[in-house]
Amino acid sequence: MPPKKAVKEEKILLGRPGNSLKSGIVGLANVGKSTLFQAITKCHLGNPANFPYATIDPEEARVIVPDERFDWLVDHYKPKSVVPANLTVYDIAGLTRGASTGAGLGNAFLSHIRAVDAIFQVVRCFDDAEIIHVEGDVDPIRDLEIISDELRIKDIEFTEKAHEAIVKQTRRGGQSLEMKKLKEEQATIERILEMLKDGKDVRKGNWSPKEVEVINPLFLLTAKPVVYLINLSEKDYIRQKNKHLPKIAQWIKENAPGDPIIPISVCFEERLSRFETQAEVDEECKTIGAKSGLPKVIVTMRKVLNLGSFFTTGTDEVRQWTLRNGTKAPQAAGVIHGDFEKTFIQVIVYNFNVLKEEGDEATVKAKGKVLTKGKDYIVEDGDILLIKAGAAKA
Repeated sequence: MPPKKAVKEEKILLGRPGNSLKSGIVGLANVGKSTLFQAITKCHLGNPANFPYATIDPEEARVIVPDERFDWLVDHYKPKSVVPANLTVYDIAGLTRGASTGAGLGNAFLSHIRAVDAIFQVVRCFDDAEIIHVEGDVDPIRDLEIISDELRIKDIEFTEKAHEAIVKQTRRGGQSLEMKKLKEEQATIERILEMLKDGKDVRKGNWSPKEVEVINPLFLLTAKPVVYLINLSEKDYIRQKNKHLPKIAQWIKENAPGDPIIPISVCFEERLSRFETQAEVDEECKTIGAKSGLPKVIVTMRKVLNLGSFFTTGTDEVRQWTLRNGTKAPQAAGVIHGDFEKTFIQVIVYNFNVLKEEGDEATVKAKGKVLTKGKDYIVEDGDILLIKAGAAKA
């Protein structure tokens, strides 16, 4: 008999599983965080006129996720109602050196980072005599080191507390299954501590599914995915050159390999946000030969959170729903309504790409490309779904 194929074990993602995940804008003081947040909420993606609940309070906003597929579906069905996908973004107060020991807003700042699922880290690369740098001068590598160190120091503190708590339990000894599990958890916590003390971030570790189950409840700051936003002057952004960029790229390659780096100009984005119409924004971008970086920022964050979309369509409503990639059909049904997950029967599905290629639903059906799937079907990004569920129990 031929040998059995090795089953590839899927790596469980760090962080809480969910479809409504939050990202926070993080950085030192005066690097452009709040201006970026305001630009995001004022631009056409976050304009309350486009999206009734865009601004929740001054520090939180829901921003429309730009997606050409959604635009195509809206144009195709011309529905009475349209509901795009959105991403929740928080403006987190500026970090200072020593935050891990309570300096500045200290613990309040770090608790705000714990509450989000991913981080936009804004790094200042522009000179402006009127905007004083909290450390005295513009040095992005030093700034990257400060934030990296502060987050890691706080994680060491969190992990040491967890270690103390578990050692009290394992000290009792014994051979029970519960004790075996506790000892395995202790070994994982000790591995996390070793990694942090070596100057490495938890998200860069190669963790087994069991270890991930230990890591997630700790809500570690360095376990969160990061997108680096390099804040340039408008002039440097337009010409896509800045003396600091090569050094930043090298630092991230050495310290956070694989993390996305996006050059933006917050002052340029803020200026664009003052135009009243998208047509005026497009005209300005055409005139100066640059375009807004915000759509790329939003789409990249969604990608690092491993979020995808499915659609429900028709002449009444076209809606884009957010879900974690790898989600099965009943859980996708639950995104629409909790009862649908419990009473799920089947899903009728075809992908957006099939619809676009064939031109309309009738042709998709005529060619036998509409599929009926059960509870084990894994929803793919871009699927168009019709959920069939039973009546909910009273």
